[in-house]
Amino acid sequence: MKEYPVQPCAAGKPKPDPDTLVFGRTFTDHMFIMDYTQGQGWHDGRIVPYGPIALEPSAMVFHYAQEVFEGMKAYRSPDGGVQLFRPMENVRRINSSCGRMCIPPLPEQDTLAAIEQLVRLEAGWVPSKPGTSLYIRPFIIATTPSLGVHAAHNYIFCIICCPVGAYYAEGINPVRIYVEDDDVRAVKGGTGYTKCGGNYAASIRAGERAEAQGYAQVLWLDGIHRKYIEEVGSMNVLFKIDGKVVTPELTGSVLPGITRKSCLELLKSWGVPVEERLISAEELFDAAESGHLEEAFGSGTAAVVSPIGEMGWGERHAVVNGGAIGPLTQKLYDTLTGIQWGAQPDPFGWVVKL
Repeated sequence: MKEYPVQPCAAGKPKPDPDTLVFGRTFTDHMFIMDYTQGQGWHDGRIVPYGPIALEPSAMVFHYAQEVFEGMKAYRSPDGGVQLFRPMENVRRINSSCGRMCIPPLPEQDTLAAIEQLVRLEAGWVPSKPGTSLYIRPFIIATTPSLGVHAAHNYIFCIICCPVGAYYAEGINPVRIYVEDDDVRAVKGGTGYTKCGGNYAASIRAGERAEAQGYAQVLWLDGIHRKYIEEVGSMNVLFKIDGKVVTPELTGSVLPGITRKSCLELLKSWGVPVEERLISAEELFDAAESGHLEEAFGSGTAAVVSPIGEMGWGERHAVVNGGAIGPLTQKLYDTLTGIQWGAQPDPFGWVVKL
């Protein structure tokens, strides 16, 4: 596997207290960086001390938002080792995002090698307290200094890491979500299936409105019919209705989540019926009010599985499973986190030990 040159930092930073970790605030000693030049391709990959990136004010990322990113984690296993969870899925997804955003694709094996080498170097930053992990953020930005609206000719690929605490500091408690009727996150033909900053910027206003009403997340509707469920907050969403798990199909405006994919593969291995299809907000609330909606939860890298206890939509309100986490949701959470942290066997070959 490819090895990149390393410029070690002069002095390592003190490690943070694992009891007070705040997501995305403390970063490790080093980062990976690689350049792209039109006609030369991706080149000069290296690991350097974590620090500022110098860009011209006219760098195209600032003006036309040509950028993509990923989110993944490294986990401390019970034997003290460090492992990744399905990292090649993240590499392939960032390349899918690159295709939509007109960014040159990364070489897959070399990119995976960069992630693994950086995490091995920063292994001392992977916390060992239960529920904690090292969050890994690969991203690409357009750096060409130009105010013309076209694909850039120069890019930077960078990977940074930060230790993060347990997502559920006080236990895995169901959240309240609200169906957003006004704003739209994405439409088919747009960038909804990619991980690009514009998707997240477009979601902030609705999230603020939901929070002001006492809800934790937004439940997004499709941008054309304004009736079909798509995602919840920045996660995929799944519902258990009459013993069957139903999740919105990937129509081009929904992110193909790696945790979503893992949940579906686990459910099928357990013999639980699964449907990927269109599901309207009306169908969902009718199922809740008639008692057929048994469980609901979001899935994503940060929370793994986030149970939904209540839902609001205009004047309609529904409580799911008495406001408590359901047994299937709990089983998915326990199994996925057990595999990720190495506490349970991995029959699927998802874990990569470093």
